[in-house]
Amino acid sequence: MENKASGGKIFSLGLQHVLAMYAGAILVPLLVGRALNLTSEQLAYLVGIDLLTCGIATFLQAWKTKYFGIGLPVMLGSSFVAITPMIGIGNQYGLGAVYGAIIAAGLFIVVFAGSFGKIIRLFPPVVTGTVVTVIGLSLVPTGIKNMAGGAANKDFGSLQNFLLSFGVLAFILIMNRFFKGFMRSLSVLLGIIAGTLVAALLGKVNLAAVSEASWFHLPQLFAFGMPEFRIAPIITMIIVCMVIIVESTGVFLALGRICDQKLTPQDMTRGYRTEGLAIVLGGLFNAFPYNTFAQNVGLVELSRVKTRNVIFMASGILVVLGFVPKIAALATIIPPAVLGGATVVLFGMVIASGIRMLTEVDFKDQRNLLIVACSLSLGIGATVVPELFAGLPSALRIIVSDGTITGSLTAIVLNLFFHMTARKSERTTSENQLGAAETKIVKEQVS
Repeated sequence: MENKASGGKIFSLGLQHVLAMYAGAILVPLLVGRALNLTSEQLAYLVGIDLLTCGIATFLQAWKTKYFGIGLPVMLGSSFVAITPMIGIGNQYGLGAVYGAIIAAGLFIVVFAGSFGKIIRLFPPVVTGTVVTVIGLSLVPTGIKNMAGGAANKDFGSLQNFLLSFGVLAFILIMNRFFKGFMRSLSVLLGIIAGTLVAALLGKVNLAAVSEASWFHLPQLFAFGMPEFRIAPIITMIIVCMVIIVESTGVFLALGRICDQKLTPQDMTRGYRTEGLAIVLGGLFNAFPYNTFAQNVGLVELSRVKTRNVIFMASGILVVLGFVPKIAALATIIPPAVLGGATVVLFGMVIASGIRMLTEVDFKDQRNLLIVACSLSLGIGATVVPELFAGLPSALRIIVSDGTITGSLTAIVLNLFFHMTARKSERTTSENQLGAAETKIVKEQVS
């Protein structure tokens, strides 16, 4: 799997991996932090610790040992799947409950890593495709509100915000139309940079957070307070992490094919265990749940350099960036309208990925149509009208009032109801038919 590369090439390829995932890595803390009304200083910490934890998690996954690490050239970043649940838990229970739930869910993944090969059967394409589609659809309102300038801003919906956000969107689309390879992979990041520069000329960028930020800081355990362990948020986050594991499974298999490495159940178990460790790490340092980033798979295939040294270099770059608050603070000055123009593309791509997964589903089977129809309807409904569940106890409300979790649970339960019970019934019928046939044969022989 390993191939040789010079030191300079390893650095440039490592930096390329960082740049390809950087936009996705910083958008999650920005969206969650702003939704939970964090200060600029807290937001800068959140971005910084996220980059640092991304680097550590990436190193652990690429470093193959007896107990953890899948040993493939993978990059880990904060998961978009966790955005809506984290915001929901934070608004209802506070940040302590958010990080308590993340720690507990990570430990759950670590403990049951060896069993996920069996549990994954609960997530066939009809479930995973529906879940990923619901995730994308539930994120779209956040992106659209940012395009208008951010719901709390006094210039919400102004023409300036409209032009700025659609300008960023147009820039990204043009980059994807006329450029290839590395430049295309950086289209979102370059769009954000270009949009922020234009916003600065319009007087919409405040550099105070950057000037006030220090040049160096150390990570801090429980920076936003001690974790709180509540049942409903923990169940919610476990479901989220299960979806993350399913997403990462696809990336593992794709990279295994690219690197000509046949993955064993033991390899997958180590990969799952490492993702659990990364999630626990995110909870301890008040960061995020982490998953393997699919966008970096394309870079491995494009460069044809499959050595893990490139990934170790990338993880080192992320760790260094995480120790420098001024760099993290640069991300916090991005205006909401610019962020919205970029995220509408990313969230739309999540929806498109879900639809692509659903193309593997046999829709001639009415049961699959019902699973997708009910899951999407309830998932989107819970996102748009969360008041539907206002009469439920708070422990249940936090689970079902989140569109992602409602849609996911609906897809899992209906898949079990329609397919698992049907298979059991088919096996029983087949066994009965076989038994009857054997009885008939015995009678004929006796006669």
